[in-house]
Amino acid sequence: MRTYLVTGGAGFIGSNYIHYIFGKYGDEIRVINLDDLTYAGNPENLKDIENRDNYRFVKGDVCDTDAVRAIFAEEDIDRVVHFAAESHVDRSIKDPLAFVRANVLGTVNLLNCAKEAWEKEDGTYPENKRFLHVSTDEVYGSLPEEGGYFYETTPYAPHSPYSASKAGSDMLVRAFMDTYGFPANITNCSNNYGPYQFPEKLIPLMINNALQGKKLPVYGDGKNVRDWLYVEDHAKAIDMVQEKGKIFETYNIGGHNEKQNIEIVKTIIEVLREELPDDDPRKAHVTEDLITYVEDRKGHDRRYAIAPDKIRAEIGWEPETMFKEGIRKTIRWYFEHQDWMENVTSGDYQKYYQSMYNV
Repeated sequence: MRTYLVTGGAGFIGSNYIHYIFGKYGDEIRVINLDDLTYAGNPENLKDIENRDNYRFVKGDVCDTDAVRAIFAEEDIDRVVHFAAESHVDRSIKDPLAFVRANVLGTVNLLNCAKEAWEKEDGTYPENKRFLHVSTDEVYGSLPEEGGYFYETTPYAPHSPYSASKAGSDMLVRAFMDTYGFPANITNCSNNYGPYQFPEKLIPLMINNALQGKKLPVYGDGKNVRDWLYVEDHAKAIDMVQEKGKIFETYNIGGHNEKQNIEIVKTIIEVLREELPDDDPRKAHVTEDLITYVEDRKGHDRRYAIAPDKIRAEIGWEPETMFKEGIRKTIRWYFEHQDWMENVTSGDYQKYYQSMYNV
């Protein structure tokens, strides 16, 4: 039985990935989920699998060397999939040190512990051991509004404390590959959306606010462009890279769904109105009148766009979910899980939201 160590598995992308691999492999695999359950980690994301015999949850910090070493000592880990990270740009602007700690120090600690556990006396590694570091397109900086894409060879040019911390973690993975021959891959993905996403991110924030008749805060002129990827497509790509990717390689994972932020907001309003029954009182206030432009984010990159040519050519992956279809699936999921949204938007989140958007 192959054993996976998934870090940050109670978060948005991590929990979707765990659902995906259990759906694909069932009882053929074992999953160890290491998550510190900070504000974005939610055990409810995995409620339906928490009692599986081949699933184990460990509450712990990737920066805690003893905790990580203990997992490698207790379990014969074959695959590491490293999601655990602070990931919200606005939070990184307020507290950059927390991002360096989690994203840089956490990554090098995990790398060290995996190397200790896997490295043979002659400095080589068993063929079945693989480490995958999940990163972001934001490490590449910003593109012109018209034309151009990020490729695996694009020089790094991060502009926020978040993207700089992820760039640092990527460089450490590369250093382990180059220095020790450590069996790893890096994936750099575009913006994800879908079920279980914490509502400080654009799409769930807009869905939640619109349903409550609250203002929809849009940074600047709303014309910043992002490439959007449905989270299940991302989970599939990660699995395919671990199974078919060449070790030491980086793969860009993009959705070919480039949209301006204001387009995203208007699409959400449109689909919400289509999905809400005519007799639902919320339908009356879900209109573009809720859109409110707020002061632009510091260092706000203008455009991201990924060229997934390499992963398509070498592995055969390509995105399957077009944006409007994915938004509809996402909205329906939130309709069916409104108790989940209520739970995660209580307490400290409300204070944070007020401080960030001033609305």
